[in-house]
Amino acid sequence: MAAYTIDAALGAYGGMSGIYIPEIWAGALLEKFYLSTVFAAISNTDYEGEITAQGNKVIIRTLPDITINDHEIGQTLDYERPETTNVELEINKGKSYSFVVDSVEKKQSDINYIDAWSKNAAENMKIKIDLDVLAAVPALVDSDNAGTTAGAISGGVDLGVATTDGSTAEGLSTSTIIPKMVECGQVLNEQNIPPDDRWFVLPAWAITKIKTSELSEASYAGDGVSMKRNGRVGVIDTFEIFSSNNIAPTLETATNCYSAIFGHKSAITFASQLVENEMLKNPNAFGDLIRGLQVYGYKVVQPTAMGHLYCKKA
Repeated sequence: MAAYTIDAALGAYGGMSGIYIPEIWAGALLEKFYLSTVFAAISNTDYEGEITAQGNKVIIRTLPDITINDHEIGQTLDYERPETTNVELEINKGKSYSFVVDSVEKKQSDINYIDAWSKNAAENMKIKIDLDVLAAVPALVDSDNAGTTAGAISGGVDLGVATTDGSTAEGLSTSTIIPKMVECGQVLNEQNIPPDDRWFVLPAWAITKIKTSELSEASYAGDGVSMKRNGRVGVIDTFEIFSSNNIAPTLETATNCYSAIFGHKSAITFASQLVENEMLKNPNAFGDLIRGLQVYGYKVVQPTAMGHLYCKKA
């Protein structure tokens, strides 16, 4: 029996009959592996609120500092009026997907490729958001939590800095990576950041340095509850460690440098909503149009609760 005639201009995926008809192809899809994403694990959604469209704002109220004064017997008290400031989380970003489904191909296929493609779109959307977050937030950390003189009290921790040749990026080896991570913990300690809910996001090569260091035993670097979908690899010091291929390298002359970040879950707030996820009839052919829109926004609301380690392989 001849295959259903298909317009050649539709290309490879337009001609689904030659790909998904069960008489020709197997009844299962080849598994696809996706980049792990970490933004949901390192941020909080405490202020997500009601998001209905791109352009919404979430208003975050801050707690004022109350002044503490010396006191003497008989002293007249001066009363201050605490003032609060609002932080606005703008839902100013959006990602979308759209694809076409032909009615004939849908009838002839034994695979629910609509769900498979929708899942693919959702995974790729998470990756795009993760890339966006990891590229933007390193520049937003508190000045005492980055650079060659990090440490709000000591000013004695070198976390590297960008130049043009990679000479001032922190070189991480199997012997130096763990001490440097402990120093990163010190940076947060000097900002009075709680030890719980801390995280550290590192590129894959740095995770290899950890696993081949003196802490290579699983009892040190892992705790048996690793979550495969977000790159979690274990706990070291006070940090929950995540591996990410979404940290894009910066090429300085011939040296790849990386902006690894660490912090507390209170540092970054994230709000997102899938505001459109619909199937429409194709007005120009027999079939459907599938499309979706996810809007989101993020903000570093506690810059002192996050740090930036500018590093390279050593």
